[in-house]
Amino acid sequence: MATLSDIGVAAAINILSAFAFFLAFAILRIQPLNDRVYFPKWYLKGLRCSPLANGAFVSKFVNLDFRSYARFLNWMPAALQMPEPELIDHAGLDSAVYLRIYLLGLKIFVPIAFLAFTIMVPVNWTNNTLEHSGLTFSDIDKLSISNIPNGSLRFWTHLIMAYAFTFWTCYVLKREYEIVASLRLHFLASEQRRPDQFTVLVKNVPPDPDESISELVEHFFLVNHPEHYLSHQVVYNANKLSELVNEKKKIQNWLDYYQNKYERNPSKRPLLKMGFLGLWGESVDAVDFYTAKTERLSRDISLEREKITSNPKSIMAAAFVSFKTRWGAAVCAQTQQCRNPTIWLTEWAPEPRDVYWENLSIPFVFLTIRRLIVAVAFFFLTFFFVIPIAIVQSLANIESIEKALPFLKPIIEVKVIKSFIQGFLPGIALKIFLLFLPTILMIMSKFEGFISLSALERRSASRYYFFQFINVFLGSIITGTAFQQLNNFIHQSTNEIPKTIGASIPMKATFFITYIMVDGWAGVAAEILRLKPLIIYHLKNFFLVKTEKDREEAMDPGTIGFNTGEPQIQLYFLLGLVYAIVTPILLPFIIVFFALAFVVFRHQIINVYNQEYESAAAYWPDVHLRIIVALIISQLLLMGLLSTKEAASSTPLLITLPVLTIWFHRFCKGCYEPAFVRNPLQEAMMKDTLERAREPNLNLKGFLQNAYIHPVFKSADDDKIDVVMEEWEEEPSLIATKRTSKRSTPLSSKHGRSSFSSPEANKERSKT
Repeated sequence: MATLSDIGVAAAINILSAFAFFLAFAILRIQPLNDRVYFPKWYLKGLRCSPLANGAFVSKFVNLDFRSYARFLNWMPAALQMPEPELIDHAGLDSAVYLRIYLLGLKIFVPIAFLAFTIMVPVNWTNNTLEHSGLTFSDIDKLSISNIPNGSLRFWTHLIMAYAFTFWTCYVLKREYEIVASLRLHFLASEQRRPDQFTVLVKNVPPDPDESISELVEHFFLVNHPEHYLSHQVVYNANKLSELVNEKKKIQNWLDYYQNKYERNPSKRPLLKMGFLGLWGESVDAVDFYTAKTERLSRDISLEREKITSNPKSIMAAAFVSFKTRWGAAVCAQTQQCRNPTIWLTEWAPEPRDVYWENLSIPFVFLTIRRLIVAVAFFFLTFFFVIPIAIVQSLANIESIEKALPFLKPIIEVKVIKSFIQGFLPGIALKIFLLFLPTILMIMSKFEGFISLSALERRSASRYYFFQFINVFLGSIITGTAFQQLNNFIHQSTNEIPKTIGASIPMKATFFITYIMVDGWAGVAAEILRLKPLIIYHLKNFFLVKTEKDREEAMDPGTIGFNTGEPQIQLYFLLGLVYAIVTPILLPFIIVFFALAFVVFRHQIINVYNQEYESAAAYWPDVHLRIIVALIISQLLLMGLLSTKEAASSTPLLITLPVLTIWFHRFCKGCYEPAFVRNPLQEAMMKDTLERAREPNLNLKGFLQNAYIHPVFKSADDDKIDVVMEEWEEEPSLIATKRTSKRSTPLSSKHGRSSFSSPEANKERSKT
């Protein structure tokens, strides 16, 4: 088992690593050459100019102001100076509320840690149970609940503290839910006009032999929303076209590069070798080659676009439908449109930046099959990952390594190496195993067919959290207990095994302490250094950057990464709530993580990250739910642990805690969650009324015209886009339906120039 000295060595290693990262960051961030890496957000906003353009030659690349090196930590107070309202204006509500998750951790665990160290630690420490138990233990374990003898009255202290910690956590969660809901409603009320406020996405449009999807959508909404329907845009399957457009962008970039090269030296035409990676083969004129390739791709794009717009099979059974008012869009998005609940499904359209266009082309009928496939794949991924977790846990057990590799015993027994293996290696090994998991989970979410980036990230985040709970938390406890107490398992009777597990679970705190230090301390410090983006930027800048546009693309600011960051935070909430009663020594390490991460990510959000979308903190109900789940898990584990300690009299009182916690969650869900899933009609009407008063001549159709056109049509370099936008050009008029059952449309349509001459139709037309 790891001793206090081992934990001390691991803490020293991680503190020194974090300090080295901060020191390197402080030096690198003030170098003019790295300015675009550490302040990309200000470049994207057009509020910062490259320092390479001014000053002497040397000062363009190296900061010669030595006084700035002495102030290497001044970024910390600077990151805390921006007030929250200004931060919301600068970075958006999603980013500002994401920071509140770290603050929430501090609000919960600082008072809990104070109570735990004031009351719990003395109660645990003043016993000698572990010394007479025959179990393998460390000095840290003597601070845990394992050091209290079975049947002791001291367990009442843990019971009372469990209630105190639960009530405090619920109080803080309620206050935070209330604040975030208020921030969201205020943000939506004060926000500028956005296309998604007026637009809904309708899916599973039923097929019709007589009308196209576009005609059918227009007819349906003119009939059922006659006063508010404005226009619509059908969804095209443009995935192949998107690939061609992306390829043309790359080729155009190379063409610009060689044209610029030729303009700088007109006496020499640039040449290109046609062999592998341009290293050998026949030489051709580079400008002519890429010009011909660009023209060929332009023709292919034009043909593909024409094929898409003329082929009815390219139109999916979905459309973006826009309304004249926010109120009309809210009514449509939040109501059932048809007697059959499986067709004409409406939901709020994602923000245009948030749309994941590739998944809009997936037929609705395939989504259920895809999600079943992903569910099965995720099950096997989750439960087969226990094998590498068990290997990682074996690294924390010196005895297991010495038995497997006896020739390493003289080296392993060296104190520094032994401390490194037990206090540092398991955490870093587990971190490496989890490195590729977010990418796998995001691929799964995309395969499932979610239509927005925010939905993809939230889905990936929920799976990542479940995966970490099963493998990192439960897997580490179960496999670690088996390895560490293997001798006891073999030689004791069967009825003693549950007691051994009950005593051993708190002992896994040493592993989680090292994991928090590696992932939470050194990992967060490495985040601010941005070593990977720094290296990639300079490699691209040296080898690949050909134009100013290339330089902008090389300056990748990245995003918060909600799909990985939020589940990782939730793991610390889980560890803190579980071990607050069991082994309180874990709490200071978690508090340091939350404090450090808050400062680091606040700096990154202000200066670096560029959020791809704005969901107005729609993810907060998920954050709240996962903390509630962690709280219930901590209560159930404590209940099970006390049952092995012959403290059965406290179990009935503990059963009340999960019941109260679930009731509290349902209360918060009823009070605050509607603000995150529905748009109040009153708010929508207020904004519509104010807008009509301030801008009576607003051309809303012009504002919405290009919002939900597929990006590949927006980037078109010819006039073919007019075909795609045809349905936006005229006001809706009478629908020319071929079905007598639907000849009661109250308005005219642009499709109505052919046949609409029945007596019933003329009578209906005269009424309108």
